[in-house]
Amino acid sequence: MDIATLDKLCDRYAHERGAIVELLQTIQTEEHYLPRDALERVSANLDIPLSQLYGLATFYRAFSLKPVGKHQVLCCTGTACHVRGAKRVVDHFRRVLGIEIGETTEDGLFSLHTVNCLGACAVAPVAVIDGVCHGEMTAANVEKLVRQYRSRSGE
Repeated sequence: MDIATLDKLCDRYAHERGAIVELLQTIQTEEHYLPRDALERVSANLDIPLSQLYGLATFYRAFSLKPVGKHQVLCCTGTACHVRGAKRVVDHFRRVLGIEIGETTEDGLFSLHTVNCLGACAVAPVAVIDGVCHGEMTAANVEKLVRQYRSRSGE
């Protein structure tokens, strides 16, 4: 995000101190993480201690202080998904993507995370990619989804 855009965002939120999380979400959406220089600029523009911004960024799991992939893969490991093979699904994502949980692929396309529950127990095991729920996951589904999302990214 360029400095002018960031300054405009800060101006927009300058009088809405309660909306700082929304400002950070806007930056996160644009950059796919919260770059240090952006947090420093927000801190200076809005006269908010940098430590307070880091406190928010580390409190909410939706924020990341390091670059994440263009496509966020969330695999449910809750009870229903666990019983129906979530570990196999997660392991297959790890193998296909060549990363561990919490990592991002070298090409920056995918990040892999696990979550305790996605609330879609009836179609377990479940993976959510970029907010789209994919139920009844299997190893074959993992490979198919990765191919689809890579092709959407021009890879």
